Amino acid sequence: MMEDEELEFVEDLEAILNLTPEVQLAIEQSLANIDEVVNNIRLKIRRLDDNIRTVVRGQTNVGQDGRQALEEAQKAIQQLFGKIKDIKDKAEKSEQMVKEITRDIKQLDHAKRHLTTSITTLNHLHMLAGGVDSLEAMTRKRQYGEVANLLQGVVNVIEHFQKYMGIPQIRQLSERVKEAQSELGTQILSDFEESFPAQGSKKSGGPSIVLRDACLVANVLDPRIKQEIIKKFIRQHLSEYLVLFQENQDVAWLDKIDRRYAWIKRQLVDYEEKYGRMFPEEWCMTERIAVEFCHITRTELAKLMRTRAREIEVKLLLFAIQRTTNFEGLLAKRFSGCTLNDGPGKKTETPLEPTNPFLEDESGEENASEKDEDLDRPKKPKAPDNPFHGIVSKCFEPHLYVYIESQDKNLGELIDRFVSDFRTQGPPKSGTDEGGAVLPSCADLFVYYKKCMVQCSQLSTGEPMIALTTIFQKYLREYAWKILSGNLPKTSTNSGGLTISSLLKEKEGSEVAKFTTEELCLICSILSTAEYCLATTQQLEEKLKEKVDKSLMERINLTGEMDTFSTVISNSIQLLVQDLDAACDPALTAMSKMPWQSVEHVGDQSPYVTSVIMHIKQNVPIIRDNLASTRKYFTQFCIKFTNSFIPKFINHLFRCKPISMVGAEQLLLDTHSLKTVLLDLPSIGSQVVRKAPASYTKIVVKGMTRAEMILKVVMAPHEPSVVFVDNYIKLLADSNPETFQKILDMKGLKRSEQSSMLELFRQRLPTPPSGPDSGSSLSFSTPTPEQESSRIRKLEKLIKKRIQ
Repeated sequence: MMEDEELEFVEDLEAILNLTPEVQLAIEQSLANIDEVVNNIRLKIRRLDDNIRTVVRGQTNVGQDGRQALEEAQKAIQQLFGKIKDIKDKAEKSEQMVKEITRDIKQLDHAKRHLTTSITTLNHLHMLAGGVDSLEAMTRKRQYGEVANLLQGVVNVIEHFQKYMGIPQIRQLSERVKEAQSELGTQILSDFEESFPAQGSKKSGGPSIVLRDACLVANVLDPRIKQEIIKKFIRQHLSEYLVLFQENQDVAWLDKIDRRYAWIKRQLVDYEEKYGRMFPEEWCMTERIAVEFCHITRTELAKLMRTRAREIEVKLLLFAIQRTTNFEGLLAKRFSGCTLNDGPGKKTETPLEPTNPFLEDESGEENASEKDEDLDRPKKPKAPDNPFHGIVSKCFEPHLYVYIESQDKNLGELIDRFVSDFRTQGPPKSGTDEGGAVLPSCADLFVYYKKCMVQCSQLSTGEPMIALTTIFQKYLREYAWKILSGNLPKTSTNSGGLTISSLLKEKEGSEVAKFTTEELCLICSILSTAEYCLATTQQLEEKLKEKVDKSLMERINLTGEMDTFSTVISNSIQLLVQDLDAACDPALTAMSKMPWQSVEHVGDQSPYVTSVIMHIKQNVPIIRDNLASTRKYFTQFCIKFTNSFIPKFINHLFRCKPISMVGAEQLLLDTHSLKTVLLDLPSIGSQVVRKAPASYTKIVVKGMTRAEMILKVVMAPHEPSVVFVDNYIKLLADSNPETFQKILDMKGLKRSEQSSMLELFRQRLPTPPSGPDSGSSLSFSTPTPEQESSRIRKLEKLIKKRIQ
């Protein structure tokens, strides 16, 4: 049936394709072996069927084999469990056997340890008993060399028997050791007493091997024995010093203080030669002698200075302090200071490290301190790690008021000399291209301050530094008022006798009362000096705080003196502003009195503008050159002058009434000229053109734009009234009726017209905003400087057209 279907399909396909004979022949040739291929495929299918049947039959035996394997595994596990249990039982039996075997061994170990301890203790007991007997015998024979070694061993053995002190024999031996130690201490002290008898007795001995060995024994005895030996030896060694330098002796006074230090130097050399090997090195006997000498010297000098306080002069005091601090420095080089906590003296405070950048390097002063002519200059700055600093020199601190009073007097004389020199030599020369000259006296004052601060900080970092700071404050204020403020030129208000015509014809060099070039330079010099003083005073405060004790730092405050110098700076700037302002006043007065209603045409800038520019060009370059080193204060001068000049110019502008249209145009042109000059004010007359500070430019633009807006309102027609009022509100943004009335006066309106305009003005004012920010004055949007500049340019073009 399948073959029939295939034949039908082929016939249908042939009917559809309708192939050519050649194609059909080719197809018949390719299908000639089709039967063979079909037979091969059927054979393969038959083989696959056989394989599938074999696999299916094989799977029926798998389940049975798996059950059999599981049963075998369970049997193996049971056998393994039984073996493990047998092993565990055997292990327990083995452990029990080992315990029985080692029990005897442990007993033997304990017995051995106890036996060893007993033997060791018996040996120690034998050593202790023999050692005590030997110690007592050696003590009686003064065999200190052998005693030193034996005693240390006996003491160590006694420590071993501390837990056996309940045994009477052991306690008895311990008591014998203590008795031997006590006897040794008494005997050694007696030997030293015989070798070094008290003052006034004849010396019967001296350094010996016996005493050297006795010192070794003292190291093992109670520390009090060692301290007693040291104390008695040092007292005997310094007994001669107390006699030689008694209060009633001439060499005891401060002018011969060098002899004290020369004596101890000789004594230390003598000690090293005679007794250097007698005392153990770790006793530091040389340093102990020097330290005790310092304590005695400080006490004796303090008592002596209290008795003869009236005889102390500043040079004598500085001489004594200088020599003493030199000696303390010598001790620091020679000794470590390890004994300062042992003796009766107190440990001195470690001074602060001098890291003061305000001070120059003073290493060059090291040798100068040895010269008599340099008594006012102390030794070089003390090393920050000098443990002996103040060990003697502390006694001078209560008398430093002499030094403080001397500096007070010297500074007073110095200020008087500065005043006298200024009057004699006159003001300093005008400033160079580098800026106004700082007064030489200023540098001299702070150099002297530096010297005083260094001196006092080396003498004391306590209350004397506070007292010196008070003196500094006093004379900083005196310098500010006597030298700086006292020499500022006085302003002159006498400008009478000047007529409008003379003002209009004012030329360079004509008589308006104002400061001369020398006076301007002097003001700038005083300003620069005050600025230098301000900065240096701040540094001085910081360095004083570094020098003084930390507990006193808060008491150093030079803010008041810095404020004083700030006041001098402010006054100097104000003088410069007033001078230039006063020089411009006549020109502004002339402006307000000119007949602006009669101006017929717009020309170049008016004579009063020329006069103002002339004064600016005369003063500003001088001030700028003399304040070149303090640009910020020159900027302040420019700002203050502008803040003073512009409101004054606007006030005089209101006085120009009535004004015609042409007159207003001329004034507007003048205002623009002044605005241009003011914008260039910081660099006017300078070869180097610098951009003016933004803060200054903002002030000029804001102020002069207002003046221009006033004139624009004046130029606007007042009819219709509503337009005029709205235009005024828009341009000036001023809700004050008085300002509006001044504008009406400038326009020359009658009082009746002004009344109606004022009423309309009040009606047209915007309603003020409600809320906490609302106030009596209203704020309106103001045209930007760019918009106003555009309007001014248009106005200039209009003016030029009319002129042509």
